[in-house]
Amino acid sequence: MEGRIKLVRNKLDELNLDGIMINNPQNRYYMTGFTGTAGTILITKKTAKIITDFRYTEQAKEQAVDYEIVEHGNSKLETLSEELKDLEINRLGFEAAYETYKQYNKYQDKFGFLELVSTKGLVEELRKIKDASEIKEVKKAVKIADQAFDHILDYIEPGLTEREVSLELEYFMKKQGATDNAFDFIVASGKRGVLPHGVATDKELEAGDMLTLDLGCVYRGYNSDLTRTIIIGAEPTEKQEEVYQIVLKAQLAAIDAIKPGKTGAEVDKIAREIITKAGYGENFGHGLGHGVGLQVHEEPRLAKTGKTKLESGMIVTVEPGIYLPDWGGVRIEDIVEVTIDGCRILTEASKELIRV
Repeated sequence: MEGRIKLVRNKLDELNLDGIMINNPQNRYYMTGFTGTAGTILITKKTAKIITDFRYTEQAKEQAVDYEIVEHGNSKLETLSEELKDLEINRLGFEAAYETYKQYNKYQDKFGFLELVSTKGLVEELRKIKDASEIKEVKKAVKIADQAFDHILDYIEPGLTEREVSLELEYFMKKQGATDNAFDFIVASGKRGVLPHGVATDKELEAGDMLTLDLGCVYRGYNSDLTRTIIIGAEPTEKQEEVYQIVLKAQLAAIDAIKPGKTGAEVDKIAREIITKAGYGENFGHGLGHGVGLQVHEEPRLAKTGKTKLESGMIVTVEPGIYLPDWGGVRIEDIVEVTIDGCRILTEASKELIRV
């Protein structure tokens, strides 16, 4: 964590700040390794502190060894105010994207002796590039998702409900060590496949349905995200095979194009042009992908508006899709790690059009 603290201090110099207050849970964990659910990080040019309550002081001491732990009483704001005065903070940064307007007003009332300065993505910018330890955790989360997909192929049969499939996925992944779901799983069968975020319902699976499964888990704070589309109890129709192969072609081409220096928009364009030339451009309505790490959706974005240039160490999804009203949909998604000369696919689940 010492290296991350140093990088934040460099940012303080750039922004002419005396310190920054961090409350975003993912940023707090990233900067400290502290897994408690309550605590404010205060980083200045010379100090690094966690202000928390008696429930977490011992835990913070064990997990955040590079930080001084300050226990607050009934009022965390009162303790923060005292610390800021003692440190002679004149310009204090806060996380504009996380703090509410109500909370900002509380800070204004309590910290009237200093200037509050909004910061945007200061820690999130650092989080874009994953170090070796982070990549290891993402790989484990991806492995659990891969195993869950293999497991569910043997479980699925006509007559089961989408909700039953979703519950089985959750149960299996948690047995493998996942601490939580990365998001509400998408289990969308038949015509419901047109819904990119079609969470599970009581609809029964029917023979001949295409079934889109979008699943992921949290492992030691890091997320995975995997989507596959399969066929239930029948051979695919000509239309199902056609749409599937177009999506797969677009996905493989986009993965092949990923390398440092490319923007998210440039990679998105490659997949989008393939789908558009096949006549389904209007049926691919979302971005190609997104960063994955402590949050399942984070920077950088692979989308029409994705201006960020890819760098080695970034981890992103690649997930083109085609969604046809009154028919259904197909989406295929992998997680890839950007390397110095291209990318590495972390997902290992089969991308064949599987019949179960």
